Amino acid sequence: MAERHLRFVSASHDAIENAPLRGLLGHVTARFGERRAAAAGSVPDWEALRERARQIKAEALARLDHYAVEFERQVVARGGKVHWAATAEEARAQVQRIAAARGATKLVKSKSMVSEEVHLNDFITRAGVTPVETDLGEYIIQLAGEKPSHIIAPALHKSRGEVAKLFEEHLGLPYTDDVEQLTAAARQRLREEFCAAGLGVSGANFAVAETGTIVIVENEGNARLSTSVPRVHVALVGIEKIIPRATDLAVFLTLLPRNATGQPMSSYVSFITGPRRKDELDGPDEVHVVLVDNGRTKLLADAAAREALSCIRCGACLNVCPVYRTIGGHAYGPVYAGPIGALVSPYLDPQSSPPDLPFVSSLCGACASVCPVKIDIPSVLVHLRRKTMDGTLKVEPLPERRRWRAGMRLWAAAMSSSAGYRIAFGVLRRGLKSFTRDGRIAKLPGPFAGWTEVRDFPVPAPKTFRELWKEEKRGRR
Repeated sequence: MAERHLRFVSASHDAIENAPLRGLLGHVTARFGERRAAAAGSVPDWEALRERARQIKAEALARLDHYAVEFERQVVARGGKVHWAATAEEARAQVQRIAAARGATKLVKSKSMVSEEVHLNDFITRAGVTPVETDLGEYIIQLAGEKPSHIIAPALHKSRGEVAKLFEEHLGLPYTDDVEQLTAAARQRLREEFCAAGLGVSGANFAVAETGTIVIVENEGNARLSTSVPRVHVALVGIEKIIPRATDLAVFLTLLPRNATGQPMSSYVSFITGPRRKDELDGPDEVHVVLVDNGRTKLLADAAAREALSCIRCGACLNVCPVYRTIGGHAYGPVYAGPIGALVSPYLDPQSSPPDLPFVSSLCGACASVCPVKIDIPSVLVHLRRKTMDGTLKVEPLPERRRWRAGMRLWAAAMSSSAGYRIAFGVLRRGLKSFTRDGRIAKLPGPFAGWTEVRDFPVPAPKTFRELWKEEKRGRR
């Protein structure tokens, strides 16, 4: 049996049985969803903006080689340095080399999913450098020794009481669940870290090829401090974050905050174009950009799945996904959870991705309806399901793949003709009657047991539609 498959199944069951977690998931994701709907409804040309964003991303991906080289040229022209990382290992090593060359023993990090993706913190700690997360949600889960459970709300799974206990244990703060006191304690501790760090690490929401500008969107101000107080700034940037022109930002800066948190504008939007100039009072002396591939070019080469690289990490698809809202982010396994995680994780983190990911969806389409760049997530999921079953998606194989494929062949044979359909469902209806008790089917045997493990299976109707239709026709005569 496949280890990651079993781990995913076990984690999902644990999450389903965790009532407090499900309460938090339902409350927070519903609130995000309501705010997003209100914010989107306030923009008259919302759908036109989504379409324009889709077009810009499609253009950027179609000519990614050109725009990546242009971005590098512009960064270097403005005094920055660009490093290319083909793998997670190379990305981590680049950061470690920069820290070692500058004698940095501590770095402060703003929120960066790429740094989580390449597992920077564990690696840099073993290299003798202390990483400090400065986004409040990331700081909380760093204290807890966990990973993010949501793209924009890393500590979504933590209750106020759990945060209070963490601060009591790690910061020596007397127990209190008062939000103002908790945030004030974190702010005071992190101020000290900003001043002591020799290196600041960030991600990037967008990277503008035309100007070599890194754009960071946030609400706490910690990213601005992380990128301006330390003498050296390192930005870990996935190559898919590159967009062609500065004017394209008008589209994305309208869509992103509204789709992510329901805000018309984020509190801080930072534009970083090279290191500090002679006439500037603050900012780093050095700016390094690490352009990270780590499986992105493999995804780009898959014509049916490459649109997943258009994602701008707003997290809206997680908030509407019935599966994510039931099991949360940690059950998925890799850093990227939810519908978008099911698309990108098999390419960006195949070693951690359970083979179930493309199947962890009801294909209801809610995710596609809220995606700001109009990624057809259900269609890509179906494509990846096919690749998983035929073995071309390089993840751990599903343990029941042979049984699944045999079952699908039988199903296809039965559904290929009206006679096969009638016979198959006749057999199924008669078979299900033997498991009916008190008007319900509570337990099915063998490979069908999963259908009744957490719910009752519906009892077949006494008569089929065809039978009812024939009776209706006879009654009219």
